[in-house]
Amino acid sequence: MIKIAYDTIYAHPLPEGHRFPMLKYELIPEQLLHEGTITQENIFKPRACEEELVLLTHAEEYFNKLKHQTLTASEQRKIGFPQSPQLTQRELIITQGSIDCCYHAMKNGVALNIAGGTHHAFANRGEGFCLLNDFAVAANYLLHQKDAKQILIIDLDVHQGNGTAKLFEKNKNVFTFSMHGAHNYPFHKEKSDLDIGLKDGTTGKEYLEILKTTLPQLIERVKPDFAFYLSGVDILETDKFGKLKVNIDECKQRDAFVFTQLKKHNIPVTVAMGGGYSPEIKTIVETHCNTFRIAGSLY
Repeated sequence: MIKIAYDTIYAHPLPEGHRFPMLKYELIPEQLLHEGTITQENIFKPRACEEELVLLTHAEEYFNKLKHQTLTASEQRKIGFPQSPQLTQRELIITQGSIDCCYHAMKNGVALNIAGGTHHAFANRGEGFCLLNDFAVAANYLLHQKDAKQILIIDLDVHQGNGTAKLFEKNKNVFTFSMHGAHNYPFHKEKSDLDIGLKDGTTGKEYLEILKTTLPQLIERVKPDFAFYLSGVDILETDKFGKLKVNIDECKQRDAFVFTQLKKHNIPVTVAMGGGYSPEIKTIVETHCNTFRIAGSLY
């Protein structure tokens, strides 16, 4: 049985003006439960991540700012959210959700976090709606516990995982792969172990061809014993910021290919949803739900 991390705090409380992009975190589990893809048995509620685990990745000075609400106005603008104790608590719960997913994935092959994929967070700062880097915290925890030796992070959000790339630039035990819009945020890119920058207007056919050529070779080269997959749906042609030409079915094919390759090599994977900014919420929810449907059908 696949396990899914979710807490109502994923969608609430919300900073003023950010209700729409956060609404998906409420609607995804509702839709999956309604259609019978999952039951309440699949869902688990994470607790807040402990400080000592966060500090395996993030600078203590930065974490103290989050904890004590002392971020400067400039730091808050870079993050995109006004600081609040609830927002910090939300991030800690999401981060623990990704850690917990790792151990469920080791048992079941895959586990999914309904939020997460906060790949713009650096050791000492947040950016782009990301306060803590949940995949980085989880990956460092697995290495610290010696529960993984070689980790592959597959970041297919349309935005480069700049925080993740920087955090692991000197860590040979974590290979970072980001396939993203070349002319999209962040405009200053960090250096992942493998970056594939896609031109504006890249079609779904082109996208899938590149992925199907790259990922199998990468798995053979890196030989990971654990993987993280950021399955952003901001690659859709309907996305307000994506600049690519990928349709819903092609995005579904992307997820199926990633899962199939990892399962073929017996590599457990933790999945987080990442971004999605299509004008209609139903498009975002449907495309994210496909990720859960495919995972449920394959594992």
